[in-house]
Amino acid sequence: MSDTLMISVSGMRGHVGTDLTPELVARHAAALGAWVRSASRTDAEAGDRPSVVLGRDARTSGPMFARAASAGLMSVGVDVVDLGVVPTPTVQMAVEFHHAGAGLILTASHNPIEWNALKFVGPDGIFLDTAEGERVRALAEQGPPRAGWDGLGEVREDPVAVARHLDAILQLPVIDVTAIQRRRFHVALDCVRGAGAVAMLPLLDRLACRVSGINLEVDGRFPRPPEPVPENLGELGRLVRESGADLGIAVDPDVDRLAMVDETGRAIGEDYTLAFAVRAVLDGRSNSAKHPTVVMNLSTSLVVEDAARALGAAVLRAPVGEANVARAMRDHGATIGGEGNGGVMLPALHLGRDAPLGLALILHLLATSGVTVAGLVGASPRYTIVKAKGPRGPELAPLYDRLRRRFADATADDRDGLRLSWADRWLHIRPSGTEPIVRLIAEAPTSSEAEALVAAGRELLH
Repeated sequence: MSDTLMISVSGMRGHVGTDLTPELVARHAAALGAWVRSASRTDAEAGDRPSVVLGRDARTSGPMFARAASAGLMSVGVDVVDLGVVPTPTVQMAVEFHHAGAGLILTASHNPIEWNALKFVGPDGIFLDTAEGERVRALAEQGPPRAGWDGLGEVREDPVAVARHLDAILQLPVIDVTAIQRRRFHVALDCVRGAGAVAMLPLLDRLACRVSGINLEVDGRFPRPPEPVPENLGELGRLVRESGADLGIAVDPDVDRLAMVDETGRAIGEDYTLAFAVRAVLDGRSNSAKHPTVVMNLSTSLVVEDAARALGAAVLRAPVGEANVARAMRDHGATIGGEGNGGVMLPALHLGRDAPLGLALILHLLATSGVTVAGLVGASPRYTIVKAKGPRGPELAPLYDRLRRRFADATADDRDGLRLSWADRWLHIRPSGTEPIVRLIAEAPTSSEAEALVAAGRELLH
């Protein structure tokens, strides 16, 4: 792993034209196809070729890498179901719909414009686990077996995957579509010129919302850092104030994360996305679901935990990473879950982060409660999250030991880096899976208390 090629459980990401090249993409796509064939031997023996669903975000390298990926998949005798530019959750749902052997998503998510990535999805619509990912990488390294002239795969398109995704959201019993339509919400929308407009605009139209938009072009030329964190949403805040919108919505380039700006133009932080979605689902659950469970990752805000517990739910935490949360949700029969980065996951739809789903749940909550975004935030317990980065050294274990000794009164969780927690605050230090850095995240009732926790982590990092 270099500074510009990050290899993780579910794929790899890197700088376009340096470490991440069409040759690498084709080889790893072929390896994914070979893995699918090895898992689908019975069908192959019957003469049926397995398939892989392919989708991408709007990055300028996407068309090039999509052609390379298609060639790699075809070369090992696997058919390609090409969705084109779509949200990541659309690909995950299409894998299950087509009974495909896998999915391949070309997106670097929130990374800057010079990056792109491959993300591998299993036949269950969840990103590959460690063992599966290692098997695909091994096939890439040794060279996957190629098909001859008479065994090559074919490409077919699925132009209605997004519409099918939105249909499934609007058919969820927990979402009162009529109530939302009656409110005629005015929504300010920022899609950072990623894939968002292909799903968010038709969804808002179907929910009878009026839209004031910026950065809706689907060309991958991000006008700002693409991560939907408060410091990047100033323009959206101005749009909310100038247009008089009821709320502002921002998504990341591959549309699995959603962040909100309240009616005053203030960015409220991504954790509230999941907190509001939890409220929407738990408030509307049937009486038969007497003991709901909510799963979130170790870096998710206490505002989500508070929302879940206030509505009688058990709370479980999982290591950071969508696949980890998804598998914990599946294993524990969770009602809802997700990550504090704006990722909402609802098993009744699929086990993946889904920004269109998050938007529908939030509009449902606003429509049925009659409360504004600022009102919902004001009624929630207040915490401040502070996030920082540091250089990743060769060994983090000594840092963790020093932190344990420094904070001997804390509850320690070492499943993903080290998380130290108290009743009303926590500190989480972990190596990033997407950048060559260490992430330091702390939450406390006040910013000074959270800053102090991060400062203690920084001090011991060196």
